[in-house]
Amino acid sequence: MAAQIIPSNETSGARDARVIYFIDRALTSFDRDKQKLYVQGLQDLATSVRKQFPCRQWFSDLPSEQQIQILATMEHSEFFELVRLHTIMGFLANPNYGGNRDEVGWKAIGFENRMFFDPPFGYYDEEYRKKQDR
Repeated sequence: MAAQIIPSNETSGARDARVIYFIDRALTSFDRDKQKLYVQGLQDLATSVRKQFPCRQWFSDLPSEQQIQILATMEHSEFFELVRLHTIMGFLANPNYGGNRDEVGWKAIGFENRMFFDPPFGYYDEEYRKKQDR
């Protein structure tokens, strides 16, 4: 699912960022209470796959077009919204949290991972800096 939410194309995607490791960590730590939603959602996904494509057993067995077709039927569900949120978080989070391997998410959005940033950070800092320079 994550690979369809953020696919690999000109830039790296969720699979390259190893978003699934972030999701695993999330479900055993800060989002532990969401485990039941994942279990039920994955069961519903498997049921949908077998119902729409009887010759296939798993979502991962489907070609990309059919995966998208399945996901389109559930994109407004609580489960899909949570998977999408976790995918985005895992793609952009600090790699120490399990996703964003090799900082591919940061590279995709042009984020520079520096230890500190030079001010001004925003318009309010610019005004402060001007006062200090006087």
